[in-house]
Amino acid sequence: MNELSLNTPALLFSAISLIMLAYTNRFLAYAAVVRDLHAKYLQNPDDRYIKQIKNIKKRLYLTRAMQIAGITSLLFCVLTMFLLYINQQTIAVWIFGIALILLIVSLGLLIMEIQISVKALEHHISDIENS
Repeated sequence: MNELSLNTPALLFSAISLIMLAYTNRFLAYAAVVRDLHAKYLQNPDDRYIKQIKNIKKRLYLTRAMQIAGITSLLFCVLTMFLLYINQQTIAVWIFGIALILLIVSLGLLIMEIQISVKALEHHISDIENS
């Protein structure tokens, strides 16, 4: 196996940062939707709002898990760089491997969240088409 250099984990910084920005934007959008649904439900208690809130709640939890996995991946990349700096090559390789696995987990959760989002939008589209 080739030795890991400081450049390799550093390459992930920009990618993980952009992913985290996208996750944060998703989270903020969901927060706005929850506030809107809450206000609508208080004006007109309807089961449709409850179903939408349950869907958003599931998506919020997935987004939180995505963010935690992504942030932990970034943290492990930084730890890898520190370990390389103090000449702990073997441990650094393992920590970097864990960082990559966490990034994969984060992206896998994103796929799950997107599938739930599409199903929710399909439900809204079917309501319009049936009208």
